[in-house]
Amino acid sequence: MRIGEISVAGILALFSIYLMIKSAELPIGYIRGEGPGGGAWPFWLSAVMLICCGVIALNWWRGTSPPSQSDEPMLDAFGWRTLALVGGGLVVFVALISVVSMYGAIGIFLFYYMRFLGRHTLLLTLPVALITPFALFFFFEGAMQISMPQGMPFTQPVFDLLYDVIY
Repeated sequence: MRIGEISVAGILALFSIYLMIKSAELPIGYIRGEGPGGGAWPFWLSAVMLICCGVIALNWWRGTSPPSQSDEPMLDAFGWRTLALVGGGLVVFVALISVVSMYGAIGIFLFYYMRFLGRHTLLLTLPVALITPFALFFFFEGAMQISMPQGMPFTQPVFDLLYDVIY
C-alpha cells in the first residue's frame, strides 16, 4: 500500500505537469471581452491536481495517511477484478466512440456500469442510460456549441433529428 500510494501520486503528478505544459500552448488567463482562454480550465485543474499530489506525497513522507502506514498489498483479488472490469469497460467505451458516437458510447457504458457492475434494476438503469446521453448532447451541442464525435454514418439520422430540436 505504501509503495502504491507514492507511485500513483508520482504518476499523477507527472501527468499533471504534462497537461499544464500542453494547456499553456493556449491562453490560460482571462481575455478581456472573451472570458477565460482556451487553456485556462485544463491548466488550472491540472495545477490543482499537482498540488493534491504534493499533499499526498507530504502525507506519505510524514507517514500520516493510513496507506502510508500499511504493508498490505495495494489491490487484493477483488480489487484486481474490479480494476479489470472497470478498465475493460473504459477500453470498450473508447473503442465504441468512433462507431456509435460519444453519446451512444456514454449510454452503453452507463448501462454496463450500472446494470452489471452496480447491479441496479432496469427501472433505474434504462432511464439513466437513455436520458444522460440526450442531456449531454443538448448541453454540449446546444448550450456550449461544442461538437462531440458522431461515430459511423448510420448514426447521422439521429443527430439530424436532435439538431432540428436545437436549431
